[in-house]
Amino acid sequence: MTPPRTVEEHAETIARLVEPLLAGGTTERLPLAQAAGRVTAAAVRSDVDLPLFRNSQMDGYAVRSSDIRNVPVALEVSGDIPAGHTVPVILTPGTALRIMTGAPVPSGADTIVPVEDTDLVLGRDDDLRGAVVTIGRSRRAGEYVRERGSDLRRGDVLVEAGVRLAARHLAALAAAGVEAVEVRQLLRVGILTTGAELVSAEKGSAEKGTDGTPAGFGQVFDANGIALAALVQESGAVVSVRTATSDDHDEFERALMDAVGASDLVVTSGGISKGAYEVVREVLQPHGAEVVTVAMQPGGPQATAVVAGVPVLSFPGNPVSTQVSFTVFLRDLLRASAGLAPAGVETAQLAAELRSVVGKRQFLRGRRLPDGTVEQVAGPSSHLVAAMARADVLIDVPAETEALAAGDDVTVWTL
Repeated sequence: MTPPRTVEEHAETIARLVEPLLAGGTTERLPLAQAAGRVTAAAVRSDVDLPLFRNSQMDGYAVRSSDIRNVPVALEVSGDIPAGHTVPVILTPGTALRIMTGAPVPSGADTIVPVEDTDLVLGRDDDLRGAVVTIGRSRRAGEYVRERGSDLRRGDVLVEAGVRLAARHLAALAAAGVEAVEVRQLLRVGILTTGAELVSAEKGSAEKGTDGTPAGFGQVFDANGIALAALVQESGAVVSVRTATSDDHDEFERALMDAVGASDLVVTSGGISKGAYEVVREVLQPHGAEVVTVAMQPGGPQATAVVAGVPVLSFPGNPVSTQVSFTVFLRDLLRASAGLAPAGVETAQLAAELRSVVGKRQFLRGRRLPDGTVEQVAGPSSHLVAAMARADVLIDVPAETEALAAGDDVTVWTL
């Protein structure tokens, strides 16, 4: 009898299988409005200086610093420059031009006096004609003037390659007039859930093979389809196909081939144990599938295959087993392909004693407490999906460990 694989051994098998997908190389060009959260495939250089032109940092008055060396001083207001003014203006020596934030600084002016340091007396018609401004504070040349290119020079890198685009990156790109950006193409992941007992609670579901039918006697709602889809998306990939099938051999094989044709990677749940009606195992074994037992709980039954050049990863069908398997074996691989940092695996202290099953590495549902410690949530059984919803970590207990005491350090996987 073949001994069970360790978690590390199976993780290495899956990593080798998925490795060609992580090399990347496939890119697409997206308009900025569609690029949030995507990862740049190459450095983006600016075609312009930023700022685009010399402009005012404040609402106030554009003047020559030499004209306000001795204050207070009264200057004639010779005009107005609002933001968006498109005609160049020349400042007459000995006068001031009222200017708004972001407006072009007129030729001849070398400083801006903020409006707070001034007192404006309007002309006879209550407008700027004949107006005089009294300036009560001197300013040095360059104060409150944003020089062209002071933020970025034409040809400089705006955003490096391998950056996940957030609002701050998109704002810089837009400010430089960039309309579209080359990004890594998202991995397409097909999802197949199996079982004659499955029905979907989703009315009008996009999931093929479901119709929002209420669960009858002996039936269960499909929790794995929606869970896997969410996990794939959270990990920076896109769901290409999501299908639920019965345990019929031909039906599953057709669904598999459809998924393979539309995906870079296919993930299945259910149908790989050693009993009868294990349709995934039956269909995949002729394709050279490895169906193994991993010394972990939940998630012991596992399978891998390559079908028509596409990797297929098969997880057990109990909802917690499916989610734990994805988290332990696939989550960080998908995140790497999307240019995302690995999800959190860290050390925490137990809030209370827990016991474990020797011989199998346990991934127990747990939650963080306000003091930073973690406690177990419910038991280890793989059907306790509601308990999984209350958890925010998996407590990783080594296979040789039978018990841990309150205060012991444990490895936790952030959910």
